[in-house]
Amino acid sequence: MALPEPLRRLRLPMIGAPMFIVSSPELVIAQCTAGVVGSFPSLNAREAPGELPALERWLQTIQDALARHDEAYPERPAAPYAVNLIVHRSNARLERDVEILQRFRVPVWITSLGARPEVFEAAHAVGAVVLHDVINDGFARKAVEKGADGLIAVAAGAGGHAGTLSPFALVQEIRAWFDGPLVLSGSIARGDAILASQAMGADLAYVGSAFIATEEANAADAYKAMIVEGAAADIVYTSSFSGVLGNYLRPSVRAVGFDPDDLPESEPGRMDFGSNSNSSKPKAWRDIWSAGQGIAAVREVLPAAELIARLEREYRAARVRLALS
Repeated sequence: MALPEPLRRLRLPMIGAPMFIVSSPELVIAQCTAGVVGSFPSLNAREAPGELPALERWLQTIQDALARHDEAYPERPAAPYAVNLIVHRSNARLERDVEILQRFRVPVWITSLGARPEVFEAAHAVGAVVLHDVINDGFARKAVEKGADGLIAVAAGAGGHAGTLSPFALVQEIRAWFDGPLVLSGSIARGDAILASQAMGADLAYVGSAFIATEEANAADAYKAMIVEGAAADIVYTSSFSGVLGNYLRPSVRAVGFDPDDLPESEPGRMDFGSNSNSSKPKAWRDIWSAGQGIAAVREVLPAAELIARLEREYRAARVRLALS
C-alpha cells in the first residue's frame, strides 16, 4: 500500500519522534526544513492559568516558518509536521487540543496511550492522517479496528514508553495482516538502521533519542552530554517514574538519589499527563531523562540538519553496500 500524501516525498523515510519536553518548535522546524517529518507532543506547549493556549502559538510559529521555507526554496519544500496527542484519561486538555489541531489542520496526528475512535474521526474530518503507537499485535489490531490509518510499532529499546518485543517479531506479526502505513521505533540512530527497518517491512523509521543531542532540542546541556557519552548499558527499563514501563538514562536516575538497580514498580494506572506541577519532587522527563538503547551511535551535539545529513549519508551508503554484496 502506498503511503498517504503527507508522508510521501521525504528526504529520508523517517519521522522525528515526539519527545516530552525535548521536542520544541525550533526542533520541529529544523527537522521539516531538512526533509523529514518533525513532531512534538501537544502537552509540551504549556501555559500558565489564564493565558491563551500555547499550542496555538506553537502551531502558528511552525506553519509560518515552513511557509517561509517553501517560498524561499520551492525546489525542496518542507516535509509535513505531526502532533502527538496523549489520549489517556489523565490528559484533561485532550478535547481542547483536538479542537486546536482541527482548526490548524495539522496534517499528521500521532496518538498514544489509548485508541479513541472519536479522536480518529476528528482527525479524518479535516483530512489528517492518524498514526497510533502500539507495543504489541493486540493493541495494533484494536487501533486499526477503531479507525487508525497507520501504526507505530514501538519495539524493545525505544526511548520513552517502549515495548519489550523484538522489532523483527513485532513488525512480522503486524505485517501478517496489515498493509497500511507502518513506522518502526526502537534504537534507530543510524542511516543503515533506517534501511533495516524498511527491509523488515516498515515504511518509515521513528528516530527520537539521537535528536536529543541536537542544538535545537529543548534539553539541558547535561542531558545532551549524557546522550553523547552513553551506551545501551546506560539505559534502565522501569515503570517507577511515569506509571508506564519506559527507558531512562541510568546516570540521571542515580543523580536524583535513586538506585537504578533497585527501583520500585509503579501501580498500574498511576499516570498523570495533565499537571503543570512545579513540585520539587523528581519527575520523569524533567529530572529523570529518557533515552533509547541506540544512543551509542550519537557522539556529538549537532544542528538537527547536520544529523539528518549524516543519517542520509549512512542510509545511501548502506543501500550501495547491499547492492554490491
